[in-house]
Amino acid sequence: MITAIPLTILPLILFNIVGFAGGGADWSAEIFGIVMISGARWSLTLGDLMITFGIVILFLEVMKSGRTSTASVTNHILSTVVLIIYVIELVLVAFCANSVFFILTLIALFDVVAGFTITIRTASRDVNFGHGFDGGP
Repeated sequence: MITAIPLTILPLILFNIVGFAGGGADWSAEIFGIVMISGARWSLTLGDLMITFGIVILFLEVMKSGRTSTASVTNHILSTVVLIIYVIELVLVAFCANSVFFILTLIALFDVVAGFTITIRTASRDVNFGHGFDGGP
């Protein structure tokens, strides 16, 4: 049953912990920077790290959606609920009104759409409509 819990809830929880604990975070705060061979400085911000975490979570969710089981149906339903929470927080919560949270909301949307699409495509391969074993109608 633990596989039914959508992993996209993890960035949501982490974002809310940081937001409520710190009264909102400075997502543009630099974590570290590296001077490249070209002389340009590349820096990783807290927001970049959060988005990267969301993308890794999305990858894991897409891998989970390839399975067909009752847990995957529950996962899709709960993923939709998580997406609704993202959208509500984006509109109503002040510290969520930023690009980082918007991108995390898009990641949750892609999780819902990809989950349903992959599950339907996988299930449709297992169903044979109107064809006998000889390939005829």
